[in-house]
Amino acid sequence: MRSIVRGGVLVGAAAMLAGCGSFDGKREGGRVAGPAPLAADTLAPDTPVKIGAPYVVDGVTHTPADIADYDEVGYAGWYGDELAGKPTANGELFNPDAISAAHKTLPLPSYVEVTALDTGRTILVRVNDRGPMANDRLIDLSRGAAKQLGLEPGVAGVRVRRTSPPAAERAQLRAGKAVPERLPTPGALLAILRSKLTGKPSPAAIAAGVAQPAPSAAPPRTKPGDDRFIVEGPGGEAAPTASAPPKPLPAGVTGPYAVQVAAFSTEARANATAKSVGGSVSKAGNLWRVRMGPFAGEAEAKAALGKAHAKGFRDAVVVRDR
Repeated sequence: MRSIVRGGVLVGAAAMLAGCGSFDGKREGGRVAGPAPLAADTLAPDTPVKIGAPYVVDGVTHTPADIADYDEVGYAGWYGDELAGKPTANGELFNPDAISAAHKTLPLPSYVEVTALDTGRTILVRVNDRGPMANDRLIDLSRGAAKQLGLEPGVAGVRVRRTSPPAAERAQLRAGKAVPERLPTPGALLAILRSKLTGKPSPAAIAAGVAQPAPSAAPPRTKPGDDRFIVEGPGGEAAPTASAPPKPLPAGVTGPYAVQVAAFSTEARANATAKSVGGSVSKAGNLWRVRMGPFAGEAEAKAALGKAHAKGFRDAVVVRDR
């Protein structure tokens, strides 16, 4: 099992901070609309990658970091023409119709999959700006990204998961064009993601001055990202979906094959995932690992892998214990 590496090796110059707070499609601060947006046939550069120094907004310190397996849920807002043509934090010119976003800490640029938690729809977005700079939103989408995701004016619950898309998709986004939507998120995984949103302050309620209820049984979190999915091992090829559920070996009998579904920083989430895929949970260092199996043959393991993929765990892989 490979060790999990959070840190990155690309460190650029300190990212300039642009006024990026938005609410109901508007982003506060900054100058009036400037030059025309980036032309669709011009590719925005992906280098140098900028991370930047810690900064403070309304008394809260935000520390940009290169976290390869970043995976969080929160609220998304969006912004449009009021910043068209103005520079983003990495020096590009903001195009409201491009599929882009502002994030407080991810490297610039980064690529993320954004999932709408009310519909399960997922799109690929290029992060090229700092923000949101107000309220309690996780990410601010451009108008084009919000439209592709089907978001209405205001805010919506989302999952933001960092990813590394193929070069062709990167080029599409760098040219200001959308790439096709990802597969819809299965209901079982969507329920888990929605449960993580419970107890988080609602930006709409904050803006209206409404007191927020405290989460009833949420575990304490020491820093952002402590409760995200953690993927161990390389990505695997998609396996065919089985016509019948694969059967693991009887208790007490071992086999060389298993499906590693995911690893979590909390036992409760690992147990919920294991229940949804018919797997088991084991402690691995500071993590709880979810596996399906063991299986006597590779064919049975691949059938189980198809079940895990169908449940939305696209990073699940077949492993062989030697």
